[in-house]
Amino acid sequence: MSALKSLVPARFLTLAAHLVIVITIFWSRDNNIQSCLPLEFTEEQFKTEDTRLLVALSVTLGLFVIELAGFLSGGSMFNSNQAVLSLLSHSGACVSLSCFVFQQWPCWSYWIMFSLCRSVSSHTD
Repeated sequence: MSALKSLVPARFLTLAAHLVIVITIFWSRDNNIQSCLPLEFTEEQFKTEDTRLLVALSVTLGLFVIELAGFLSGGSMFNSNQAVLSLLSHSGACVSLSCFVFQQWPCWSYWIMFSLCRSVSSHTD
């Protein structure tokens, strides 16, 4: 099996894994926001952090739609450079988002992970 043929399923699996983690964070936003706030917080602080995380997750899901459309239409499916960069960025995002959830990182760290992982994959889009 050539390297290009093995990159396509690996890229799809990392895209799917990253999407599942983002959707999981989206559904469990309340728990993630509570871990970002001090032990005693106001309703206003909660709503502010909720809005910030909601915007970050919405931007992420919007970019997923664009990337999956390009991938599934075949436009970038067989580009080996794009596949390798996509594998690296989405694998890194999966690992860092898993740490974000399990280790209860601050909510602002989501934007750092987003910008680092997105900057790697955007060089060949």
